[in-house]
Amino acid sequence: MAEFKIVLSDQKTGRSYKVDVGGGAAGALIGKRIGDEVDAGIFGLPGYRMEITGGSDRNGTPARRNLPFAGRRKILLSGGAGFKPAREGQRRRKSIRGNEITADFVQVNARVVHYGEKPIEDIFAKPAAEEKKE
Repeated sequence: MAEFKIVLSDQKTGRSYKVDVGGGAAGALIGKRIGDEVDAGIFGLPGYRMEITGGSDRNGTPARRNLPFAGRRKILLSGGAGFKPAREGQRRRKSIRGNEITADFVQVNARVVHYGEKPIEDIFAKPAAEEKKE
């Protein structure tokens, strides 16, 4: 079964959180496209909704929002996700993934669109270290 690392960005605080997802929760992302909104309750965030903003596969190949296919292709790019030109007018043929999430993805980038009742900092808070007894 697929396993993903979801990098969830909180626009209010400017922080990002990593959520490891596997099994049925990861299966809920397969077939979704970049730009789709997903209920984040299945990832342990009750009441939250997130928007998929990008991702990459096991080789680090980025996904682009404007490519309506599921696999990887080599296309001629002049800028945007996957290629930053060194000089004006430069173009290059690069491998890019389409906007559909498949089992080949390793990382899925997302941002919080709707917040739940419990603050996101409390959900991802690390447990406080217990004081050592002398």
